Amino acid sequence: MNPLLSLLQPYPFERLRQLFAGVTPSAAHRAISLGIGEPRHATPPFIQEALAANLAGLASYPSTAGDPSLREACAGWMQRRYHIPVNPATQVLPVNGSREALFAFAQTVVDPTRAGATVVCPNPFYQIYEGATLLAGATPYYAPSDPARNFAVDWDSVPEEVWQRTQLLFVCSPGNPTGAVMPLPEWEKLFALSDRYGFVIASDECYSEIYFRDEPPLGGLEAAAKLGRSDYRNLIAFTSLSKRSNVPGLRSGFVAGDAALIKAFLLYRTYHGSAMGPAVQAASVAAWNDEVHVEENRALYRQKFAQVTPMLAEVMDVRLPDAGFYLWAKVPDALGMSDAEFAQALLAQYNVTVLPGSYLARDSGGANPGAQRLRMALVAETAECAEAASRIVQFIQSRTLFHP
Repeated sequence: MNPLLSLLQPYPFERLRQLFAGVTPSAAHRAISLGIGEPRHATPPFIQEALAANLAGLASYPSTAGDPSLREACAGWMQRRYHIPVNPATQVLPVNGSREALFAFAQTVVDPTRAGATVVCPNPFYQIYEGATLLAGATPYYAPSDPARNFAVDWDSVPEEVWQRTQLLFVCSPGNPTGAVMPLPEWEKLFALSDRYGFVIASDECYSEIYFRDEPPLGGLEAAAKLGRSDYRNLIAFTSLSKRSNVPGLRSGFVAGDAALIKAFLLYRTYHGSAMGPAVQAASVAAWNDEVHVEENRALYRQKFAQVTPMLAEVMDVRLPDAGFYLWAKVPDALGMSDAEFAQALLAQYNVTVLPGSYLARDSGGANPGAQRLRMALVAETAECAEAASRIVQFIQSRTLFHP
């Protein structure tokens, strides 16, 4: 058995299951979960139709590189969305969702024979970064987020000796769970560090199409192009249809960037058996070529966040994120309880599930940057999310004698 498997920590939702093992949810309230970030808006019918209309392709093996029409659709979307060129033949590769690709990319990039192989990731973070790092034979280093800067990652806190050992840097913008978007100066800083120390940047951008202001989030390749790095050297961006098009079960996305990295990743994936099925490819082409459903989806999230955020802000430290579909709320100090205790008590009293922020982070520098925070996934319909928010308000008021 691979001994590195023993290094993996339980996934946040397994920890949540264990936390709730002895809790009896309130029978007086129907269950509402804000715990899992799984899109629950309806899948657009035209995507389903494209999937069903292309089942004949099941009779043949698909190419790992994907059909040219899919790569061209992905490149076309990058041009429309970020106004940058990517070569569909050499700088684009379809993947079976960003989660699978993020994990596999670490196995491609990391050289565990180099002493002190290190991968830097944000803290809090998406746990795949950590698992991919450990199973690649490297050591994770956790760069904390800064609440004073809307939870932007404090890259300056990473010591030089860590950067010297770093082979891969995971960034997530818009961030999970904080919703923070990296501005151009931050990208410029990371590119300079990458040039100096030679590490690769993996930019996880799966929440890029759910945003609440007029200006869409800046993408990694877009930032590179603005800074004159048109070859996207040492940079790969990961994107997905799951959140953008409400098709998490389709398992479809793509990576784009440095042609040399794409070539190496394609070699790895050819042996790994990661080809995307032809019916999924056809449905993906249809999805990437349409923006109307994305705009409609974004409008639903904007309506939802506009209604729910002010409700919770009356009793909690919480604000509208830059992007994404999470609220990153602070447990009120007056309650005198931890984030895990809050989640337990809320389930018992009002049958609402939230995820403790400490489960999404690791202790670093003597503190857990997710502690006393709660991640709330506003993925259900607006009425259900508003009902959950109303119960959370009642829960906090009942325990603090808060009077608005």
